[in-house]
Amino acid sequence: MIESPLFAVMFTFGVYFLSSKLYSKFKFFLFNPILLSIVSIIVFLKIFNIDYNTYFAGAKIISFFLPVSVVALGVPLYLQLGEIKKRGFSIILSTIIGSIVGILSAALTAKYMGASKEIVASIAPKSVTTPIAMSISDKIGGIAPLTAALVICTGIFGAILGPAILNLFKIKDKVAFGLAMGSASHGIGTARAAEEGQLEGAVSGLAISLNGVATAILTPILFKLIYLIL
Repeated sequence: MIESPLFAVMFTFGVYFLSSKLYSKFKFFLFNPILLSIVSIIVFLKIFNIDYNTYFAGAKIISFFLPVSVVALGVPLYLQLGEIKKRGFSIILSTIIGSIVGILSAALTAKYMGASKEIVASIAPKSVTTPIAMSISDKIGGIAPLTAALVICTGIFGAILGPAILNLFKIKDKVAFGLAMGSASHGIGTARAAEEGQLEGAVSGLAISLNGVATAILTPILFKLIYLIL
């Protein structure tokens, strides 16, 4: 029955719905709906000894909606276009700096902890969306499936810890909040930013696109420089 697309889709949506309800009620950061859904589905598959590939064969239809959801980010962006235009240069500059910091902080940390060149290449593009990150990783000699897992972990941790860190540093500006969440934790962070407000969500969605372009250009360059200089 699990191989049935209807069951797999309904099960996945049901788990996410219940996780969202739990998060809405308690607002506890560890009840992040995506984190809770992933853990719940893994536990379910383990308990009933269901192979992931079997589950995914039914649930893969959900991935069809991923491009649609990305396009949907254009709606809040359009609604907030006037506010975003006022800060166009600062938004672009901030995103580029965020991209550089994201690449270098991950790659240098991994390198100095003794990771192989292949692992460093896999972790360097972890802050952008999965398709872009996997493509970059593959191009510079990384392990694309490992990169995909790191991207998801980055998004979840960003969504959980990002708001608390920004609050700790007293960053209250809505545009800065959205830029930070979108640049550091892509779509999952944007979902969290949208909870704060329409402007935060719109800017975060824009940051995903800008950071994707910047990271695709900068990662191969910075990766070469790291192994050329250090």
